[in-house]
Amino acid sequence: MTETIPVITIDGPSGVGKGTISHLLARSLGWHFLDSGALYRLTALAAIRHQVALDDEPAVAAIAATLDVQFLADETGEVRVVLENQDVSNEIRTEQAGNNASRVAVLPAVREALLQRQRDFASAPGLVADGRDMGTTVFPRADRKFFLTASARVRAERRYKQLKEKGFDANLSSLIEEIEQRDERDRTRSTSPLRPADDAIAIDTSTKGIDEVFAEVLSHCSDIIG
Repeated sequence: MTETIPVITIDGPSGVGKGTISHLLARSLGWHFLDSGALYRLTALAAIRHQVALDDEPAVAAIAATLDVQFLADETGEVRVVLENQDVSNEIRTEQAGNNASRVAVLPAVREALLQRQRDFASAPGLVADGRDMGTTVFPRADRKFFLTASARVRAERRYKQLKEKGFDANLSSLIEEIEQRDERDRTRSTSPLRPADDAIAIDTSTKGIDEVFAEVLSHCSDIIG
């Protein structure tokens, strides 16, 4: 990480709105955006496609280290994710892809393989980094750190609504269980467990809309963005 490049990290579990807030903030500032979770989802997807077991740490780490991926912005500003020359933007956003990402994210060698790759996203004029360990491990000297939270039920209800709007079948009880299991894996992994950095600003999004959370985040960044 280049010390002169400003970095804002937004961490938290799945479903708290950190991806939406991070993307809005990056676009508002004209900064680069790192969706670190996408790298773990892509690693798991690539492993599956190459018939590598998700618990085969050396093999999955090798895939992570050589991941053939591109993040391409289209004319609307939306980012398409291309893995090995195939657009997988929708495929990596499924519930199964998230669970698979959580499984490979507990592997220390995988996290090590992706560490420098994530840090390389920091370039002028600045970076907004979204993930689970951005403020604790990847960018420990970030200029501003946030940690978003929300109850498992609220997050499951949000996901349930998203799936229904897209025409997918969904079961709220199952979603709550999956979210709680993923949280447990993320909190108890040996390397870079999910936790707020000591100097992170915590925001509970359970009862707040996107606009309210975005305004709160922005208000804490005035000294960085001018």
